[in-house]
Amino acid sequence: MRCPFCRKDNDRVVDSRSSADGTAIRRRRECLECKRRYTTYETIEEGAIRVVKKNGGREPYERAKVLASFQKACEKRPVSTEALEDAVDEIEKAINSMFEREVSSRFIGEEVMKHLYKLDHVAYVRYASVYRDFKEVSEFVKEVERLKREQERGQ
Repeated sequence: MRCPFCRKDNDRVVDSRSSADGTAIRRRRECLECKRRYTTYETIEEGAIRVVKKNGGREPYERAKVLASFQKACEKRPVSTEALEDAVDEIEKAINSMFEREVSSRFIGEEVMKHLYKLDHVAYVRYASVYRDFKEVSEFVKEVERLKREQERGQ
């Protein structure tokens, strides 16, 4: 495994654990060159799922893209990396149980929004504004007002 920091291929496994649902192995590794630690995940490679984009194009599903969208929305928010990883795990579980070969980008986007809504409302509004392509401030206001109403009902 190549170190993401110094790019050397000289590491050791410090800790290995099975994920909660048993579908992956989480490994903590230490680079023997720069001494930094990083995490890798080992999963079963299933039939390659392809994502059908809005324009009809198709591309391979990439976990890193989904995680990056979570990280961008949660930038400077009090949401742990572990919570984001767990959300991506749940989305992948849903994709693998509901789809065999192809999944729409719309399904993935809606799933990301559901998880962000539970994790952090500010991150949810950030993501929704880009995903739903808000054009006017009034669209932000409507979404925030909807969140406020739901919070008030829940309290």
